Amino acid sequence: MINTADILHASILIVDDVEANVRLLERMLLGVGYTTIASTTDPHAVCELYRHHRYDLILLDIQMPGMDGFQVMEGLKEIETDGYLPVLIITAQPDHKLRALQAGAKDFISKPFDLAEVRARVNNLLEVRLLHLETKHYSIKLQQFNDDLQRLVQAQVREISDAQLATILAMSKLAEKRDDDTGKHLERTRAFCQLLAKQLQTQPAYATVIDDAFIDNIFHASPLHDIGKVAIPDKILLKPGKLTPDEFAIIQTHTTHGAATLQSVHDRYPHNIFISMGIQVARAHHEKWDGGGYPDGLCEEAIPLSAQIMAVADVYDALRIQRCYKEAFPRAQSREIMTVERGKHFAPALVDAFLILETQFDALHTQMVDK
Repeated sequence: MINTADILHASILIVDDVEANVRLLERMLLGVGYTTIASTTDPHAVCELYRHHRYDLILLDIQMPGMDGFQVMEGLKEIETDGYLPVLIITAQPDHKLRALQAGAKDFISKPFDLAEVRARVNNLLEVRLLHLETKHYSIKLQQFNDDLQRLVQAQVREISDAQLATILAMSKLAEKRDDDTGKHLERTRAFCQLLAKQLQTQPAYATVIDDAFIDNIFHASPLHDIGKVAIPDKILLKPGKLTPDEFAIIQTHTTHGAATLQSVHDRYPHNIFISMGIQVARAHHEKWDGGGYPDGLCEEAIPLSAQIMAVADVYDALRIQRCYKEAFPRAQSREIMTVERGKHFAPALVDAFLILETQFDALHTQMVDK
């Protein structure tokens, strides 16, 4: 999560062959709170300095003797292999600006320097740079998660040991751990899913659909429903206030990120029903019976049954626990909300099953309350 303190403590390198320009920029940046500033008047030293210090931003003059800014950028590209060049060019020549941007620079400041312009452009680029590094960090963790999950999941559910299932639950908590409001959410929701599946199994309409393997699979697959949260930036996931439409759109992508993560495992184990159900739950647990959910706007029976069950468990648990943006709802109010959503958010049969089990749901919530 990027904040002002992160930006002010980011590392900056100033490169200009004119000593007076270097000192002026240093005074400007120190004066507005930046704390980690290095400088050089030798363009030949820039690449080696960057190789050792990996500055968050380089303020780079274009017109320098012996080696101009364009040549310096070419050298930096050989070091920064991920394609992001954290360079803010310094120039008084309009034709240099477009050429530098085309060469990979992210922005420019003009000579003579204007404090407001320098401050704004440096702040904006550092924010983008730090967000880029944060995204790269989570991408690496997501890939590690994929790799670990592929090593852990076996071809068939019966081949997965209790130890492996416990590890998968722990890995699912990797996503939940970033949201410190979730507590024992995974443990409660998988127990709710198991209860709902068993109750539906007693009904003729579901007797041939839900067998013991289905119940076992949903118990173990349900904790995977929010693994896609590892791809959501902290500043959005942990935002205490109301999300903007753009932020909510990013939150919604946790469903597709999670499904894609599990799909990579399924590609190696295409007959594994456990992983197939995990994909369904991860992608479709925010779909609604009336078609108003996401990410695909599915409705009624087009929503996988496992995801229908997960939706009831997930929403009920969300109602009963305190979040950064809401207080916990009491039992009676939560039951009323779930009932009102019959045929809207939830399948009618699922709400009917929930009402039969509501006392057990409340007891489980009490037994596994967050500490």
